[in-house]
Amino acid sequence: MENAFNTPVQVLDANMNAGEGKVKLPILKCILLGIMAGAFIAFGGASSNAAVHNIANQGLSKTLAGCIFPVGLMMIVFVGGELFTGDCLLIAGVVDKRFRALAMIKTLVIVFFSNMVGAVLIATLVYFSGLLDYTNGALGAFTIKVAYGKATITPFKAICSGILCNILVCMAVLMATAAKDIAGKVWAIFFPICAFVVGGWEHCVANMFYIPAGIIASMNDTYVAKAEELYGITADQIVSNLTIGGFASNLIPVTIGNILGGMVFIALPLYAIHKSKLVNNIKRF
Repeated sequence: MENAFNTPVQVLDANMNAGEGKVKLPILKCILLGIMAGAFIAFGGASSNAAVHNIANQGLSKTLAGCIFPVGLMMIVFVGGELFTGDCLLIAGVVDKRFRALAMIKTLVIVFFSNMVGAVLIATLVYFSGLLDYTNGALGAFTIKVAYGKATITPFKAICSGILCNILVCMAVLMATAAKDIAGKVWAIFFPICAFVVGGWEHCVANMFYIPAGIIASMNDTYVAKAEELYGITADQIVSNLTIGGFASNLIPVTIGNILGGMVFIALPLYAIHKSKLVNNIKRF
């Protein structure tokens, strides 16, 4: 009798097989898939912000955001897209000698910056769509608050938060591969992504939306005044922290954490469990 889902060994093999295709993608196709993925994640961020911006209870706010945000990864899995955090699983294919580390790095770099293009594009369109005017500009103020919180997180916390986030994102990707029908894939994606959002952990591609959206919103005096009124964040604090430098100060450690979470905490341990060649292959590096 056929299993209702793919086994862990089959999931890992399927992921490595997919990885072989990813590193061979033509550059233009890889860029387009990366832009789409960045845009899809941004839609999850924009929609969840809109839903929770006026909810004072943090637990309720995060739970509702966690129920909405997974739509981003669902769109990527079902329609197509290359997401940097999920592609950290490519390390398993490198260890298995299916492709070289240089091919993986090239793919990750292209996908990373393509994700950023897609996310910033949606952040810009969201601003000009007027969405941030919700609740007399409270959504614009909330967008500033979210970005400010991310831009002022300490590097160590950002790395740790990035690790926790991508453990769950990579598990969502692998669990979606385990499911054999679309309903199974929906639920396989939903719960790990919901957990990462409720935990408030840091995702580099999501932050490619959240922080630029906050930077753009900070150029609107109404939103800045509302942020001070609602959250006590002064205009000087906003100007000092919502900058390209503030963006980079978050993105770099979060990306490092995401890489560690996906590669060191998920891909390599799973490979060690299911593929006995791990130790011998590492010795050949």
